[in-house]
Amino acid sequence: MKALILSGGHGTRLRPLTYSQQKQLIPVANKPVLFYAIEDVIEAGVKEIGIITGPNREQVIETVNSVDWDAEITFIHQGDPKGLAHAILVAEEFLDNEEFVMYLGDNILRDGIVDHANKFKELNPDALILLTEVEEPQRFGVAELDENGRVKRLIEKPRVPPSNYALVGVYFFKPIIIEACKNIKPSWRNELEITDAIQWLIDNGYRIEASIVTGWWKDTGKPEDILEANRLVLDEIDAKCEGILENSKVVGRVVIEKNCVVKNSIIKGPCVIGKNCVIENSYIGPYTSIGDNCKIVETEIEDSVIMEGSEIINAGRIVESLIGRNVVIRKGDSKPSGQRFVVGDSSQIVL
Repeated sequence: MKALILSGGHGTRLRPLTYSQQKQLIPVANKPVLFYAIEDVIEAGVKEIGIITGPNREQVIETVNSVDWDAEITFIHQGDPKGLAHAILVAEEFLDNEEFVMYLGDNILRDGIVDHANKFKELNPDALILLTEVEEPQRFGVAELDENGRVKRLIEKPRVPPSNYALVGVYFFKPIIIEACKNIKPSWRNELEITDAIQWLIDNGYRIEASIVTGWWKDTGKPEDILEANRLVLDEIDAKCEGILENSKVVGRVVIEKNCVVKNSIIKGPCVIGKNCVIENSYIGPYTSIGDNCKIVETEIEDSVIMEGSEIINAGRIVESLIGRNVVIRKGDSKPSGQRFVVGDSSQIVL
């Protein structure tokens, strides 16, 4: 079985961060979201992975190739995002008439996909789709199941949901899905929808099974989703300290990577601090991830994601924040006092 992981799209809901980086590369607990998908498919036994790219293609390639993966990885350029079914058609040569798992690269599943891959092998359906119970199914693509638990119908954001089972963003397919993708028409969004392709399979008598995700699942499409995923992942980390502590206190499950220096500070877990950081006269609270090469001085930070290379100096208290790469935040000391901002498009500032 091969894998097709999607790492395209413009990430409009995560702007301004996604003006300069691909959304699937935004870190959760100091690891790009895309890496969770790659790890999951490798754990499920996949040895050949195709990664669909769009904007920021070279950035995706460079980031993925920075790791020595236990799989052969091929990068497939989609160009403009024209739908998930279109991504499958673009990858037809790579897929080479083999069964495969398609994994949306901005999703994180707590328990991975091994059990679902085994179910696909055991039941041997034409497709197996992952579903999870949600409280507001009208916000998602929803599956209607028959009395045997098989997928009867898919409905996108229904006003009156036939169930509370939402599509998770992981699909297992036999090669027949290629024919399905070729036989559907673009939706009102001018995209080839994977839900339409699966519905084509159902309408033409193919067997579609469901597999229920019982652990947590997050689609990291919005800033609040990134922060929530960060909390969920940090809840399960193990403590590790490879840095230098000087007159500092560490409480709970905290990861401090190599070449970090923590001076006169309090660190409360769960949190993770990357390599080559300086934390001085500061408080780093629970559910905070600080990327490599950051400097935090005279500042309190809690429940936030701080990306690599950023400096935050004498900035008071920062909570529930998502701060990009190489950002500088500091308190000015000139007179007259006041706030000075250089702010990019689609930013949000709460004072």
